[in-house]
Amino acid sequence: MTPNREDYLKLILELGGDENKISNKQIVAGLTVSGASVSEMISKLVKEDLVEHSPYQGVQLTKLGLKKASTLVRKHRLWEVFLVDHLGYSWNEVHDDAEVLEHVTSDQLEEKMDDYLGHPAYCPHGGMIPQSDQVIHEKKRQALSEYPAGTKIRIARVLDEKELLDYLVDLGIKIHEEYVIETIAAYEGPITLKNDEKEIAVSYKAASTIFVDQL
Repeated sequence: MTPNREDYLKLILELGGDENKISNKQIVAGLTVSGASVSEMISKLVKEDLVEHSPYQGVQLTKLGLKKASTLVRKHRLWEVFLVDHLGYSWNEVHDDAEVLEHVTSDQLEEKMDDYLGHPAYCPHGGMIPQSDQVIHEKKRQALSEYPAGTKIRIARVLDEKELLDYLVDLGIKIHEEYVIETIAAYEGPITLKNDEKEIAVSYKAASTIFVDQL
């Protein structure tokens, strides 16, 4: 399977495509590709029985697609843990290198790295790391953008996407931080978060890919 196909499967899984329909628009935003490119790739993945497509609803991983995507995500996230914990990368720096390394990681290297790292359960972005031959079903969480003002939340997981992570680093947002949603601007405007240390305005687009726990 080509790295391009693998990237599509991983993104569909990260967006919840193990159990829900993911729209082409979400894939376009996550991979920064054209709508035409997404439609073409989805057709190929359908023919290979990796995804199911429903017109006007989106795509969802098949059992085969979920298995392949889970294997890819496991390798990717193990590398992210290694790069952050042992080489001093920050959480917004690891994606590109982990992306390269996952595609050349053998099953033997994957298992030895997992043993070396002590079998981590989560990556630096809050995503689950499945066991070998286990499929991923992330804990069901709503995005920050789906909660009303006044809600107390904890940052639990963010989409593993370089532009988003750079943006969150610039804002100073980290996994496990707790906030109150102060205000929500109209027409998909910024969402203001506040705690005892800081007040931050998060774009609606970013808030749609930040998954939180309600406190």
